[in-house]
Amino acid sequence: MNSSTPNLHRVLCIGGGPAGLYFALLMKARQPALDITVVERNRPFDTFGWGVVLSDQTLDNLAAADPETAKLIGGEFHHWDDIQVFFKGRQVRSGGHGFCGIGRKRLLNILQERCLALGVKLVFETDVTDDQALAAQYDADLVIASDGLNSRIRQRYADVFEPDIDLRECRFVWLGTHQTFDAFTFAFEETEHGWFQAHAYQFDNDTSTFIVETPEEVWKAHGLDKMEQPEAIAFCEKMFAKYLGGHKLISNASHLRGSANWIRFPRVICKHWTHRIKVKGRDVPVVLMGDAAHTAHFSIGSGTKLALEDAIDLANEFGSGHAIDEVLTAYEARRSVEVLKIQNAARNSTEWFENVDRYTGMEIEQFAYSLLTRSQRISHENLRLRDPQWLGGYEQWLAGGKPLPPMLMPLTVRGLTLKNRIVVSPMATYSAVDGVPQDFLLVHLGARALGGAGMVFVEMTSPTPEGRITPGCTGLYNDAQQAAFKRIVDFVHTQSTARIAMQLGHSGPKGSTQLGWEATDEPLPQGNWPLLAASALPYGEQNQMPAQMTRADMDLMRDQFVASTRRAAEAGFDWLELHCAHGYLLSSFLSPLTNLRTDEYGGSLENRLRYPLEVFRAMRAAWPQERPMSVRISAHDWAPGGNTADDAVEMARAFKEAGADFIDVSSGQTTRGARPVYGRMYQTPFADRIRNEVGISTIAVGAITDADQANSIIAAGRADLCALARPHLADPAWTLHETAKLQNRDVDWPKQYLSGRDQMYREIAKQQQLAAAVAAGQRPAAEETH
Repeated sequence: MNSSTPNLHRVLCIGGGPAGLYFALLMKARQPALDITVVERNRPFDTFGWGVVLSDQTLDNLAAADPETAKLIGGEFHHWDDIQVFFKGRQVRSGGHGFCGIGRKRLLNILQERCLALGVKLVFETDVTDDQALAAQYDADLVIASDGLNSRIRQRYADVFEPDIDLRECRFVWLGTHQTFDAFTFAFEETEHGWFQAHAYQFDNDTSTFIVETPEEVWKAHGLDKMEQPEAIAFCEKMFAKYLGGHKLISNASHLRGSANWIRFPRVICKHWTHRIKVKGRDVPVVLMGDAAHTAHFSIGSGTKLALEDAIDLANEFGSGHAIDEVLTAYEARRSVEVLKIQNAARNSTEWFENVDRYTGMEIEQFAYSLLTRSQRISHENLRLRDPQWLGGYEQWLAGGKPLPPMLMPLTVRGLTLKNRIVVSPMATYSAVDGVPQDFLLVHLGARALGGAGMVFVEMTSPTPEGRITPGCTGLYNDAQQAAFKRIVDFVHTQSTARIAMQLGHSGPKGSTQLGWEATDEPLPQGNWPLLAASALPYGEQNQMPAQMTRADMDLMRDQFVASTRRAAEAGFDWLELHCAHGYLLSSFLSPLTNLRTDEYGGSLENRLRYPLEVFRAMRAAWPQERPMSVRISAHDWAPGGNTADDAVEMARAFKEAGADFIDVSSGQTTRGARPVYGRMYQTPFADRIRNEVGISTIAVGAITDADQANSIIAAGRADLCALARPHLADPAWTLHETAKLQNRDVDWPKQYLSGRDQMYREIAKQQQLAAAVAAGQRPAAEETH
């Protein structure tokens, strides 16, 4: 770690915030021969903001990077473990979260003193307007652009760094108070115009940060945009008086006039972090660091955390002894990925606070759980590690009796009860012959029904021969197909306690293609059949041109969907889903990218919904009233000009009014130009929004891979069911095996949901759990040895 870097002699850090100071002292400590200068525009004791928050994990990183600095910082920290939530006259408190607060001014002073002790040169009261001239003045071999959120250097070289700056929806103000809080406190207050929230935490013996935040429209409705600072502070004091214990709210930004201290958070992402400039004929790298390179919303911690960890990472990379270019390439490649993960979590957290009203229908128990897990980085089992007593109590509250893992709670919809919240997603198997399901599908679905899931979905099944995606896809338009499906349904019903769902859909412009393992979405080499779509627009240049549906085509297709619906009911299916996603026929009506019609079925979303709703209403009328129906939608086209989450909310609202019980929330696949932003549970936020804004139950699907994620989704009220495909493809008994992985917990399934085969699988799961315990050196209880 102390290796010197070739051709690196003089380092210039522009900006004396946490990033620049900490990088300077780390580099000087490891390579004392380096000449390092930090240039800052403010005086040593000038700083704005109040306290900053770091997690215990970040403190561990500081200790590993430089123990002496970490000790100095740690001695000034105010530490707490609890988070307390105040909401609608009640409060919830949970522990084990491990945070530390320190005054921003004190943190900077510690870093400044440490820099001076190590021999770093600190230059204050110097406003840098020309980084190239300053680099030449100090004959720098490396320039660290740590000049903050409004970085001039980032702006100067914007064509290289390619910054993306997104101003978020809420207004917030940083204030302080001498009221002290013994927990990180979230307080929510409702006004006639909407909700305000406070984020409060203590950072020294007698001072706390007190951030007030609200959506911009609420802020304006109260006239805060026209108030001077004292009046606005008085407004906040009155609103949050019950939490302040008689203390005042204080501003340390008196230099700002009017409402200028109320800001919208700018989310900053830079495509590149390094640039070369000419300094005395030499190519000198300029490296963005801290807020200049990226920001993460204060609700998941602090930009200070990212800044300090940037410094650690780059200093560590320089310790490799590699050439500067290699060091910077490796640093940017690795660190940008880590930052992106945090920014994705921060986006989820930001959107939660921007949309507090979405969750205010919840009781405080679930509201607090949703808040704690809002970023999707803190999971159900992580909360158990932090505060097992609190989480056990929440599980008991959620289950309404004996505590259960949320995914194992039963669910009743109309006249149907599912034994748990896990469903097997529809998975195309390409195993049908002339649309007739074969023994492969019986084994595929039967095995997964025996594997513990509450319900299994049949793959998308067409109401017409031409509506199949491939020649190997299933249909439900003749007696042979209905009889074959009934055989599968009967097996599921008699040999398991799972339920089984039919998904009906027509392939539209994506039909007449090769089997999935041949060439996905590519036309058949020969024997193609004619296609229909909302508009005469092929799915891709290589796909055949579909015919635009006429009104006569629509009438016939609607009646064919109804006929298949009746067949599904006669075959005994428990649940019916209409497929309106992924670019298939009904999806082609919904997306403005594929619906170019100029009649009453094109143009506005209301018009684009007209025909899919017509089909759904006709199916709902033909489907037994005691059995549920769902609709699968693509909640986002992931392409310019396409549907967004706002449109998905309106779609869901329309299908709810038409009688849908659930929305199965997928996304994308409507156009070859789609560019989804993937990640774990990446579609769950769409399900969350639809469920809690529209008030309809949802199925979450997409990159859900383990019980912990499923439990988090259900417990937070982000969805009512979790659908998994790939995990079930790899392991038909996924639900049973995931239950067994809940270590050191005796999870008993309710007996009314257990068949003989389920009991057998449960015994297998218990034996696997026992074996894992023995392998871990744990002594089994006496009864487990039999």
